[in-house]
Amino acid sequence: MKNNLIKGSILVALGSASYGMLATFVKMAYKEGYSTAEVTLSQFAIGVISLLLISMFSKRPAADSAPTSNWKSLLKLMVAGTAMGLTSTFYYLSVQYIPVSVGIVLLMQTVWMGVVLEMILHKKRPGNRKIISVSIIIAGTILATNLLQSSVTLDWRGIGFGMLAALSYTITVYASNGIALHLPVVRRSLYLVLGGLIIIMLIFHSSLNMNFSFDIFWKWGIVLSLFGTILPPLLFTMGMPLTGVGLGTIIAAVEIPVSVAMAHFILKEPVNLTQLGGILLILAAVVLMNIEKPKGA
Repeated sequence: MKNNLIKGSILVALGSASYGMLATFVKMAYKEGYSTAEVTLSQFAIGVISLLLISMFSKRPAADSAPTSNWKSLLKLMVAGTAMGLTSTFYYLSVQYIPVSVGIVLLMQTVWMGVVLEMILHKKRPGNRKIISVSIIIAGTILATNLLQSSVTLDWRGIGFGMLAALSYTITVYASNGIALHLPVVRRSLYLVLGGLIIIMLIFHSSLNMNFSFDIFWKWGIVLSLFGTILPPLLFTMGMPLTGVGLGTIIAAVEIPVSVAMAHFILKEPVNLTQLGGILLILAAVVLMNIEKPKGA
């Protein structure tokens, strides 16, 4: 039992770390002159092809031969996948205007957005612990984005795209986690990523006819696809059942320090003590929101 918990924790941590690396890779691609259209299209196109190949050559359980994967389930997955595609698009647009360390903090606003969405859908007031956690996240965000320092100016386009990315990510989590759970993880991931690719192609269709650099596919597309659309879903699906959602969510927050560390050491983005304090507050809020209540409390 303990070995399974350790194994699950490692898998979830690796999946989160993979997501945490993405923004730095995107920034590096931007420095080479590639556009958001080229980055997102290459990532999702290679993701669809890779997941299709994995699905074709992976062993399917006997139960999968039953006619359970009807077109309605697949269509729902693809619709949910559009939110995934929008998340990547908005997030990558965001870090085009603001530092990665700020972009990841904005993306993590999905924690309190999820609480609000849950309250709207279930028409139920959140518990005191969730309210306190949300308050801590907001305070941490103010510190982590340096909003209190008058000398710091952030591009509002980056902030706007970052908040849109968080909103899309919230929808992605809620929509995808309850759809077609009877299907194998690879097939679910395939249709989610396919939905993301379709919406990205609709958004950037004009870019395909205007100096689109197809060398992005082998220069950055493979790396972005591996760490953004292939490894994380597989690692999370294998790890979350072993850790449980509560512990898994806490471990998944490793995405924040990984993203900030990558940006600091590779992109040389400055990170001060105030920002680190804000990031620690956000991590503490995630832990507070997901720790189990003591029995009898």
